[in-house]
Amino acid sequence: MIEGQPTPLALRLAARIANSGPMTIADYMEACLGDPQHGYYMTRDPFGAAGDFITAPEISQMFGELIGLWAVETWQRMGSPASFVLAEFGPGRGTLMADALRAARLVPAFEAAARIALVETSPHLSMVQRERLAGHEATWVRSHEDLPPGPAIVLANEFFDALPVRQYVRGMDGWSERMVGLEADALTFVLRPAPDFAGPASVAAGDTVEVAAWSETIMRALAGRIAREGGAFLAIDYGHDGAGHGDTLQAMLEHRYDPPLAHPGMADLTVHVDFQELAGAARSAGAIPAPVMTQGDFLLALGLLERAGRLGADKPAETQDAIRAAVERLAGSAAMGHLFKVLCVASPGLDVPPFAKVTAAS
Repeated sequence: MIEGQPTPLALRLAARIANSGPMTIADYMEACLGDPQHGYYMTRDPFGAAGDFITAPEISQMFGELIGLWAVETWQRMGSPASFVLAEFGPGRGTLMADALRAARLVPAFEAAARIALVETSPHLSMVQRERLAGHEATWVRSHEDLPPGPAIVLANEFFDALPVRQYVRGMDGWSERMVGLEADALTFVLRPAPDFAGPASVAAGDTVEVAAWSETIMRALAGRIAREGGAFLAIDYGHDGAGHGDTLQAMLEHRYDPPLAHPGMADLTVHVDFQELAGAARSAGAIPAPVMTQGDFLLALGLLERAGRLGADKPAETQDAIRAAVERLAGSAAMGHLFKVLCVASPGLDVPPFAKVTAAS
């Protein structure tokens, strides 16, 4: 792509809008991330220093190892079923699952019982994951609906932030939906009246509300399955725990923020996750959401400092410095530790670490 020139997907979207009118933010996100020919995740590996962003599993093996030990203990508290589904949504390069399974080797019966399933829509990333998980028997599916039945432990790290949302803006005379339209053949944000939208009364004029219907639908489906068949779902993402609102749509390109309409299909698009909405969706489906924790508190409770100490023991000073930097990045309040939140959803009666046992009233 020549700098300043529209991307191939931008040209296609402009033609679509010219023919059919402005498109919702949700439709724009879906096209940018999942278009079979030009979608961001369909043809590239966006992770790591050579990509556009770095996720927690790529920062340090400690992240995936602790998640693996969490999964082992959760399985044991489930009664160590002889067969269960170990699933991951949006598995990236497969790094988290590979690190988790390596740590889980401490309990051989765990992997023997696990039916590993990865929920992935990208053909390119599926190939990367297969290489990373060589030696493990696993299956790949495209949707939560395709997961095998039975009790399950489900992982989702930076998954919900990439699911499409719709945006509504409160005006002096009511609500409008924020759309993607055209101005002089260039993509631009426009407003369309939304008289049927009933947003929160507390939102001030000019403010934006995001509706994450896709996220809530997936959470309800998974939580309902967990409530019926047993297990737990662990979601880790950046977002807020409370009554938040505002425009959180953002794009990342080469580790820098990018205008969301500037490079469709070339830049990552994400939104902040509303964890209270996810918890409410889980509760409505019969599962029990634990209190939301920050990623920092969660990892420290799982033993991040102890694992870092063992990993750095007798290592050169440069290695120990790198491990300390990784701990700070994963758990520090000025880094991922506070911005990223953790929501665990469990079947009724299951005491999941490191959360205190919760009840339906929690």
